[in-house]
Formats: sequence, C-alpha cells, structure tokens
Amino acid sequence: MYSLTALLRNPLFAAPAIGWCVAQLLKVLIDMAINGGFHRDRIFGSGGMPSSHSATVCALCTAAAIEYGFGSPEFPITFFLAFIVMYDAMGVRRETGEQAKVLNELQRQLLSMDKVFTNPEELKEFVGHSPLQVLCGAILGIIIAFIVCSVL
Repeated sequence: MYSLTALLRNPLFAAPAIGWCVAQLLKVLIDMAINGGFHRDRIFGSGGMPSSHSATVCALCTAAAIEYGFGSPEFPITFFLAFIVMYDAMGVRRETGEQAKVLNELQRQLLSMDKVFTNPEELKEFVGHSPLQVLCGAILGIIIAFIVCSVL
C-alpha cells in the first residue's frame, strides 16, 4: 500500500495520469456535444479533441521541469519524448486515419456493387490528431502539471 501512495504522490506519475484522464473525459464530452450522444468508444479511443497523448507527455515534461529544473537529466528526456509523441500524432497516425477514411469509402462502394470481402469491417478512422487537437492537449497537460505540482 505504501508503494501505491508514494506513486500517487509523485508528480511525474500523477500529472500525466490526471492529464490523460481529463483529456479523455473532455474528449467524450466534446464528442457528445458535437455528435449528440454518448459513444462508448470515445472513452479509451484515440484521436479527437483534445489529444490525450499530448496532454500526457506535456504534463510529464512540465512536471519534470518544475520538480527537477531545465538542467536536469529528466527534462530533456521528457521534452524529446513529448516532441516525438506529438509529431507522430500529427504525422504518421493522422495520415493513417485519413487513409482509413478513403479505404472505408472504397470498401462501401465495392460492397454496393456486390463485391464480397472476407472481412468487411471498417478500419478505425480516429487515429491521429490535427495540430489544433495536439496544441489543446499540450496546453491542458501543462496546466494540469502546474496544478498537480502546486498541490503535491
């Protein structure tokens, strides 16, 4: 039990964990407001506003900067991790989602022509993030890290 308490009081654990949870909750609420209803897959799904990946890694990086300083070994490690994760979310993962949209539309057209597929499941289209979604997630993570570090 002591280990769990120590972990939860560690800002480098708590800030990213809370950042991820808050971003996922906001993602569900925003999706409900835009699409008019609760979609269960948005709870743990990727993609959408704000980016929970960005919120998580920016909360980690900010907490490292606050707790250990910019000259510490922890800061550059978390900074470059955040950079890679956010770059990937806007790049490769976003392109994967765009390709899934095209392939799903192609599959729908072929199915309407009575073409048979062995696996007609649609591909997941919410994979990556727009730059705005990544920016909002980053800002959210930074704010949460400041709050968590001031409380812990």
